[in-house]
Amino acid sequence: MEIRDFLKEEDVAIDFRAADKSSLLRALAICAGAAVRLPADAIADALEQRDDLGSTGIGGGVCIPHARFREIRKPFGVFVRLEHPIDYDAIDGEPVDLAFLLLLPASSQLDQLNALAAVARKLRAPETLRRLREADDEAAFYKAIAG
Repeated sequence: MEIRDFLKEEDVAIDFRAADKSSLLRALAICAGAAVRLPADAIADALEQRDDLGSTGIGGGVCIPHARFREIRKPFGVFVRLEHPIDYDAIDGEPVDLAFLLLLPASSQLDQLNALAAVARKLRAPETLRRLREADDEAAFYKAIAG
């Protein structure tokens, strides 16, 4: 599975604003809600419940908040670079500036694992992280993650 299979260029943003972890998850839920036809509050609640089980901040300034929904048929992503890094309770204790939201189908364990693995693999590569942080616009940002 490739990232471009579940992330479209219109679903990325740079200079995204969020004051803290909760406001980030709520803002990402709003971005995704209309696209997947689910209430933003339901998405945000599911993301917060998942993060309560263990932080989705994977280190290196990256978080991958995710949740599963019966209503979702295929993985869907929103990817942002924050205007200012925020505390996210990441495993390395570092603030987060890159957030990749993943909404996953509850029915397919394989889709869930493949989508999460594709994102994690890409966001652990130092060269990818450099290109993402240096991107001047959304097109370059998208190309760095999905190209």
